[in-house]
Amino acid sequence: MNKKQIRANILLFLTALIWGFAFSAQRFGAQYLKPFWFNGIRFALGSLSLVPLIVYRKRHGTSVQNTAKNLLVAGILCGICMFAGASLQQIGIETTTAGKAGFVTGLYVVLVPVIGLFMGRKTGAMTWIAVIIALLGLYLLTVTEKFKIGKGDLIVLVGSLFWAFHILIIDHFSQKTDPLELSSVQFAVCSFFSLIIAFYTEEISAGAVKGALIPILYGGFCSVGIAYTLQVVAQKDAEPSQASLILCLETVFSVLGGMLLLNEEMTLRNICGCFLMFGAIVIAQLPQRKNK
Repeated sequence: MNKKQIRANILLFLTALIWGFAFSAQRFGAQYLKPFWFNGIRFALGSLSLVPLIVYRKRHGTSVQNTAKNLLVAGILCGICMFAGASLQQIGIETTTAGKAGFVTGLYVVLVPVIGLFMGRKTGAMTWIAVIIALLGLYLLTVTEKFKIGKGDLIVLVGSLFWAFHILIIDHFSQKTDPLELSSVQFAVCSFFSLIIAFYTEEISAGAVKGALIPILYGGFCSVGIAYTLQVVAQKDAEPSQASLILCLETVFSVLGGMLLLNEEMTLRNICGCFLMFGAIVIAQLPQRKNK
């Protein structure tokens, strides 16, 4: 491993750290702002925060050339999936912990190859092993001893399906659009739909915005602007399989953030579920041997 790869892995580690602690910011922000206002504002900030980097890349000729049509179509489709996933995540996180939300959301990594089967994509045996482990971990993490699943956990789980679709759509358009421009557009689309619904269904006050200001700024500038920039810079020199595994630490940091910042507690049963789900996420991203 050379110096560039070491630096890239450190940047990816910081990215996972920022994304993981973002769940605590969302949980805290939910105490002041309703889900759609919170997402609408933070994704608007996230979209704007990427503009300077997009302009810089264009001036230095490092951006990917794409047509307006491809960018618009990809941005709208990704933005709609992001809107659905982020909305359900923010609604669900009101009644669950940041740690649980992080791990349940991370289930999309396992769901992507499963959904791919219905799209004609083949998957290996390791993926099915990961699915079985993930289901067991999800059971221990979310289902109580009385065989009930929490409302918030269930909502976040449905949201993870949309994150899986989001990944598949990005994969389809990844070679046709610039990643930063696509991200900025999809964040803007997500913000637009969130603000429209918020305007008609939710109340807002200056006091609520002030109370949630730090979580909003963290979610908009740090979780989106800074973390995404770090990821783009790091993945130029990082080895793909190492990058995906390091980013899995996001789920671990979501638990640590909840414990350190929100005083959340995890039972032994929940901790075992976390370990199993983390293992499933890692297994799902390991390179698999393909038949000739």
